[in-house]
Amino acid sequence: MPVKWPRRRPISLALRITAFVALATTLLFVIFAVQMSHSIEKHFAEQDLGELQAVATSLQNAFGNAAVARGPDALDSRLAHAVNGHHDVYFNVQDGSGAPHDGTAPVDLIQITQLIPPAPVLNGQSLHIWRTEDRTYRGAVLTIGSARVLVAIAIDFHLAYLAHLQQLLVWGTLVVCAVSVLASWLAVKWGHAPMRRISSTVRGITSEQLHVRLVPDEVPVELEHLVASFNLMLDRLQQSFERLSHFSVDIAHELRTPVTNLTTQTQVAVSKQRSAEAYREVLYESLEELERLGKTIGDMLFLAQAEHPFAKPEVADVDLAQEVRALFDYFEAWADDRSVELSLVGSAPCVPGDRLMLRRALSNLISNGLRYVPRGQRLNVKLALEHQTVVLSVENPGPDIPSAHLPKLFDRFYRVDPARQRNGEGSGLGLAIVKSIVQAHGGTVSARSGEGMTSFMLQLPTVGKTD
Repeated sequence: MPVKWPRRRPISLALRITAFVALATTLLFVIFAVQMSHSIEKHFAEQDLGELQAVATSLQNAFGNAAVARGPDALDSRLAHAVNGHHDVYFNVQDGSGAPHDGTAPVDLIQITQLIPPAPVLNGQSLHIWRTEDRTYRGAVLTIGSARVLVAIAIDFHLAYLAHLQQLLVWGTLVVCAVSVLASWLAVKWGHAPMRRISSTVRGITSEQLHVRLVPDEVPVELEHLVASFNLMLDRLQQSFERLSHFSVDIAHELRTPVTNLTTQTQVAVSKQRSAEAYREVLYESLEELERLGKTIGDMLFLAQAEHPFAKPEVADVDLAQEVRALFDYFEAWADDRSVELSLVGSAPCVPGDRLMLRRALSNLISNGLRYVPRGQRLNVKLALEHQTVVLSVENPGPDIPSAHLPKLFDRFYRVDPARQRNGEGSGLGLAIVKSIVQAHGGTVSARSGEGMTSFMLQLPTVGKTD
């Protein structure tokens, strides 16, 4: 069995930002320090090269003047004056036979350079750095005429300056790194202050304080969308909590009435001796209340199942026109009893969905329309296709429903009548079931009423959205 290691907690935002800023700042300063050190070292090398070129030119002139004067003494005399005015510059001359002439280069430097081949021209490529026991030189071995000439300049001062500069740069890098870490940490701490204030406000929100909202104008612009999203979430939570609270009251109200009726009927029945016919009548009345109670409980259970986040309808092609005709046959007796005509207008392609669930939604809408359509009038069911969406509407004439009630008609147990009379109505869950079924199929429901006509509309997509 593989070992499951505990999942590591993600690194904090403050540490991430601080580390990134510190690393970036330090890296930039290191690059700057290296470039500056390299630039100064290159400047010293060019300065030394210019000094050595001047000395080489003086030596070359000395060779030319000595050739005119003819004589080794003349050459030595002129070589002695070739480096006058040049500080820490040394030279050594050997003629073609290897015999030395006067020079100022120390012996250990001459020994180091004996095996170096001479260069015809003094430039950056012919320069070398030599280190003896006590000094460091930059120089070159040249050929002037037939002579082998060594020219060098002591660079200990330059190296000491570079070493001191590099030490300062190292300490500067450390200081910059420490300052950038501190500054980044303080900036993150200061930048997270609005988030801490938001967190403090959120921690104080309880079920009794769902009305509290965060103010987007009081937070940085980067957090404005977060605050707006959180406020929307609170709106949804408040609405859900209010619906749940009302739902609990509605459940108690809906269940109390049949239970009270059953209790009263039973108490009356057992209060004295009665005939079998009287007991049978009481049982029939109790059965009616039990059936109504069972239907309410069944509708509530169906709603809970339909609104479950993992509840998925069984998808098949459903012909809504065919389902409406089948329901017309089912409600035909009720419609004839009330002299109501049932009419289907239009057509539409099949929609993907659960046939039984969609039939129940259509049944609830048609029965709701039949309940309120006046005698001798017509109940119309219309089908149409609009932009890959099937629109089904159930229209019935009758009194207009105030616009304030229309958005709430699909809420559980909602009735337009504030007295909540039971005059033959259902349990108040029919339209709520319609809404749950349609939403489970990726559709929407709506209602409108005016000019003596009330219409309930379903919009269902012609492509599956229930996967």
